[in-house]
Amino acid sequence: MSSQQSFLARASAGARLAAERRASELPLAELRRAAAAAPPARGFREAVTRGSGERGEDQGAEVALIAEVKRRSPSKGNLRPDLDPVALAGAYRDGGASAISVLTEPEHFAGSPDDLRRVRAAVDLPVLRKDFVTLPYQVWEARAWGADAVLLIVAALEQAQLDQLLAEASAAGIDALVEVHSREEAARAAAAGAGLIGVNARDLATLTVDPGRFAEVRDALPAAATLVAESGIRTRADVVAAADAGADAVLVGETLVLAPDPEAAAAGLLGRERSVTPGSPPTKDG
Repeated sequence: MSSQQSFLARASAGARLAAERRASELPLAELRRAAAAAPPARGFREAVTRGSGERGEDQGAEVALIAEVKRRSPSKGNLRPDLDPVALAGAYRDGGASAISVLTEPEHFAGSPDDLRRVRAAVDLPVLRKDFVTLPYQVWEARAWGADAVLLIVAALEQAQLDQLLAEASAAGIDALVEVHSREEAARAAAAGAGLIGVNARDLATLTVDPGRFAEVRDALPAAATLVAESGIRTRADVVAAADAGADAVLVGETLVLAPDPEAAAAGLLGRERSVTPGSPPTKDG
């Protein structure tokens, strides 16, 4: 087993144990009642599906941006531990993002449910809970916290688990972004009926990014699926390349979190002009 695959297994096991502890305090039946009382879900897949109108000469013009809120990463350590998730999400929105991804995993990414709740309450964009989800309980948690979508990583799940979690997401009324890294995983996502699929260009074994990964996997994915290119998106040219390969959306984290001006960075990825004066990066308490 590779080091990164070992990390995925460890992180998934840790997240599962933490969820089981929470379930001992708030049983699933009560959690489902809390989820039912949450505000209506915003359509995450709908928001990031490429428009069907005229696209013009700029092939990346209509690609949606899923901008990520995270304080740290396992490979780079602390990115911006003092960030204000609300200020950052607002900057992403103003820069043209179509959806927000929020890390809720505390040990490796310094995320929290509170980050997700605050972002969901502050911006009018759909929000993805990004975590190591292997239990139905975590899907209902996502809905109760206000998430509009949940991440499911194929490499961390047996096929029966993937099938079950997709069904739970549907029952909870939220979308599921199913993440794959290879053609074999793409086939598994397709077999499970996934309609929103992300291709992560980061190699699980080496942590390196393969810019051609999306194009390599593309023809193994369902023609009708909404497709997201993940990892390695740093420039406008990267966005256009993803669009040309068939991506409906790109998911960008580190590049935006570390940008001196996240709003301008988001607008730049989308090929748009900003409308405000550049400012300092969002930090705690502004």
